[in-house]
Amino acid sequence: MPICAELLRFLPHPGRITAVNTTVTEKPAAVSAATTLRVTEIFHSLQGETSRTGLPTVFVRLTGCPLRCGYCDTAYAFHGGESLTLDEILRRVAEYGAPYVTLTGGEPLAQKQATVLLRSLADAGYSVSLETSGALDVSAVDPRISKILDLKTPGSGECERNLWSNLAHLTPHDEIKFVLCDENDYRWACELIRNHRLATLCPLLFSPVHGTLEPRQLAEWILRDRLPVRMQLQLHKLLWGEKPGH
Repeated sequence: MPICAELLRFLPHPGRITAVNTTVTEKPAAVSAATTLRVTEIFHSLQGETSRTGLPTVFVRLTGCPLRCGYCDTAYAFHGGESLTLDEILRRVAEYGAPYVTLTGGEPLAQKQATVLLRSLADAGYSVSLETSGALDVSAVDPRISKILDLKTPGSGECERNLWSNLAHLTPHDEIKFVLCDENDYRWACELIRNHRLATLCPLLFSPVHGTLEPRQLAEWILRDRLPVRMQLQLHKLLWGEKPGH
């Protein structure tokens, strides 16, 4: 199956994707006590995905997303939320006493101050991960942050929104995630991984769309094709279903 339109215009030649120097060279903008972000929820739960699965984690879910994936399970974060200062967010996170924090959405990078929040969390000593669709530029994200880049498959309806230049900003402590709707998505992901040696960049994650693609089927495909990926299920959904705040 061909990779979605325009991909080859932006991806480097196979085997030549390299991580760029992520050292911050620009002086960070001053953080104002009045810095605010729109927040849907802040909660304490077990990390349900990525290599951090099972770890007690504080989640900060920002409001808003420019994408509309067909399988989205957090549409409640598209609108609403409350305006919180940076200090208030940090205070609420600290109340849970957990060492791990995940910034998620929606699409957290849709808010310009998200990078300020990420830097502030890292400065506070947390181990921080960012869940991003990959449709927005990640180059300004603090290099201490673990970026979970969710490449959108054709089945998501948002494949054309992938910002392929983001691949050059990944390091070994980041991860690339594929949420798969069907066999066509699986073949698309396989082609991308093999042709452009994505496994040399960082760990790769395969997830079946909950309730759409049978997990056992995906597991059998991965074993059959001997892919260099980690299959994951959404632990939080197995424990609490679709309930927000988990």
